[in-house]
Amino acid sequence: MVYSLLRPLIFRLDAEEAHGLALDALKSMPSALLASPPRPEPALAMEVAGLHFPNPVGMAAGFDKNGEVPDALLRCGFGFAELGSVTPLPQHGNPKPRLFRLAEDRAVINRMGFNNEGADAVEARMKRRAGRPGIVGINIGANKDSTDRIADYATMTRIMAPYASYLAVNISSPNTPGLRALQDEGALTELLDAVLAARGTTQVPVFLKVAPDLEPADIDAIARIALAKRLGALMISNTTIARPALASKHRGEGGGLSGAPLKAMALERLRDFRKATGGAIPLIGIGGIATAEDAWERIRAGASLVQLYSAMVYEGPGIAAKIVRGLPALMARDGFSSIAEAVGSE
Repeated sequence: MVYSLLRPLIFRLDAEEAHGLALDALKSMPSALLASPPRPEPALAMEVAGLHFPNPVGMAAGFDKNGEVPDALLRCGFGFAELGSVTPLPQHGNPKPRLFRLAEDRAVINRMGFNNEGADAVEARMKRRAGRPGIVGINIGANKDSTDRIADYATMTRIMAPYASYLAVNISSPNTPGLRALQDEGALTELLDAVLAARGTTQVPVFLKVAPDLEPADIDAIARIALAKRLGALMISNTTIARPALASKHRGEGGGLSGAPLKAMALERLRDFRKATGGAIPLIGIGGIATAEDAWERIRAGASLVQLYSAMVYEGPGIAAKIVRGLPALMARDGFSSIAEAVGSE
């Protein structure tokens, strides 16, 4: 309710400036004033990659790039929060403006370019957080000007493994030139071998985040490699470089499109990976999720967990709690007693 009153004022600000204010608000706001998280319900809990998720709704990477507010996000009702993307060295990312609201389309276009404070800064925050409850994943990437991107991912794995509930290997951002080439079969095998070796004795689960802009042969190859490497989960999917029909004046901006227009493509890709993996590896559904019905549709299609980010721009920080509160009624309507029962049941 409060956010709906503030939204017109917030939308007068530049999108990236508003994002910064949102982070500042979460950092400074007392726990009592944050959105009230729903009461834990055992039926909503999920076990994925040996981790216990109190509910299946997570915050996707991109919002909290530098690990500043993971606990505030968990208090807002998210079952887990994902930081990053984080790179070995700090980088400013692409020139501004680079973040655009497409309000008429309930969408976002970004070409941020892995802007973040770097591994040292995020590691320091994670050290201070050590011992606190809650699932906090860390999304890792490579520096734009790196001469050995696979080595960057290995470095990030070694640094972040002691602090992460899971590591998300992000090779699907469209805003770092050439990064998506790491989805090719040979490069992906080499990359995952390096990451799995670099995690050492921690055995932190490794998730892989892929693009929605994939051909059937790519999907089959990625599925085969993920199964062979025994990854903890596949994350389906990142933003798209495709441009469906859009109404906003920003529709021609370059970068990755997320939000409502990505929904159908992301759902289709999730179904493709469910078929390609035979349900043998957990899937995380991302892209265009804004309601409990959206999350439930993704779960029925094969997602063990879901993530959102762009929808929070339009609905505010209470969106996670709202979705979580809506799931039990949908479960009851369709005759399921738990989320786990419903995964892939469509």
